[in-house]
Amino acid sequence: MRTSSLPRRLVLWTIAIGALICIGTAAWGITLVSRTGVPPRLLGPYLQWRSSGHNPLIEKTGELTADVLAWLDRGSVKARQQWPAWVAPLTSAAVRGGTREVLVVDVGQLRTALTRALPGDVITIAPGRYRVEGAALAVERPGRVDAPITVRAPRVGLATLEFNLVEGFHVLAPHWVFENLVIEGACPQHDDCEHAFHVVGAASATVIRNNELRDFNAHIKINGERGRYPDGGLVADNRIYNTTARRTENPVTPIDLVAASDWTIRGNLVADFVKDGSDRTSYGAFAKGGGSGNLLEGNTVLCEHRLRGAPGRRVGLSFGGGSSGQASCRAGRCTPEHDLGMMRDNLIASCSDAGVYLNRATNSRLEHNTLLDTAGVQTRSAGELLFMANLVDGPLRIDAESFLTARDSRTSALSALYLGVHTVRSLFADAAALDLRWAGAPPALSAPHAARSDLCGAVAGQRQVIGAFEEIGRCQRADAR
Repeated sequence: MRTSSLPRRLVLWTIAIGALICIGTAAWGITLVSRTGVPPRLLGPYLQWRSSGHNPLIEKTGELTADVLAWLDRGSVKARQQWPAWVAPLTSAAVRGGTREVLVVDVGQLRTALTRALPGDVITIAPGRYRVEGAALAVERPGRVDAPITVRAPRVGLATLEFNLVEGFHVLAPHWVFENLVIEGACPQHDDCEHAFHVVGAASATVIRNNELRDFNAHIKINGERGRYPDGGLVADNRIYNTTARRTENPVTPIDLVAASDWTIRGNLVADFVKDGSDRTSYGAFAKGGGSGNLLEGNTVLCEHRLRGAPGRRVGLSFGGGSSGQASCRAGRCTPEHDLGMMRDNLIASCSDAGVYLNRATNSRLEHNTLLDTAGVQTRSAGELLFMANLVDGPLRIDAESFLTARDSRTSALSALYLGVHTVRSLFADAAALDLRWAGAPPALSAPHAARSDLCGAVAGQRQVIGAFEEIGRCQRADAR
């Protein structure tokens, strides 16, 4: 009996020792990778790139490793056809009284109305579809604080502008309002459809609200010119997205703000900004170039929704972006890239890279944001950061030159992501399908916060829950905002 049982014991011991070695090696590997701070969704493409050009076995191993890491971190990456039910529909902005209403029924009349506009004018585009080609629609006549000039459709969806030109509305003067418009890029080459709106120089207090903008590289571009900066604008309640990946070497950023200050970017849906060219890196929205005091609140950013699984890196929201050339910066100064920025009550999801990226962005505040299926929050030389009441399905990666003050937030441990463990996603009914009803009790604050509208526009006596919303179902109301 003793002799015959020896081989069986030897096999069992060998299996046990082998298992311990595998577990130890895996634990060592996870610990090592965790110290590098690289999430699985970013490590996989890097390993695949490093293995390319070698023999077929190495290349196949790199591909397989990338697929496994992506699955552990992101799960199934499947394209979605519809916006989530909780995305509130666009509702027509209320008619505002003006000094004079100017009705236009063709592109020529629109150009004339823009060049002759007076403070208080309301330029109403009659229902229809309008093809705009050639020169940009120049906006050069100033309105006034008490009498802005408005360009609008009677209701959203009635007037569609097809732009087959590099930039559509070229806004150079202050106090203009654009609302209820559908604007689509209609260029055969994506390089030829850069902006629906280009807000430049003296165009302070520009308002872009309740529009649907699709198929541009940078749908809304804001920047200085000749030492003047279009400060104090508003981008609110718009639906901004692309229907295909952008085949361009140019920047792809739906809301691209450089060197301007004191803008409010609120309540927008920004989605599907996939870049298929050069570095394949794109952002949903950023503010950079030496501006300050910009506010991003209550936005829904779906980096990949209908366009899922494409190669490249999509970042949700950023102060600092990928840095700026000195000539583009405010007064020629790019240090810091941004100061005194606030991101609050934003929902950011389905990003192949960071949900929030802070690059040389001093004195930033992140409050009550929810990040799902992203590479978390990353800083680079970002100075002081207040990180309060954020719910982050991803790691918090703070570099040595950033100084963090954090409270009442939840993030994911990097090592857990390599094991396919996602405790933040488990708080929801089905985070992968963007069914964001709470699966159980929502994560509570240690102490209630002062009342303020959340992502869905709900105002309670006090904020009780970590993240961007108390109850996602309230977002389905058309009057949520």
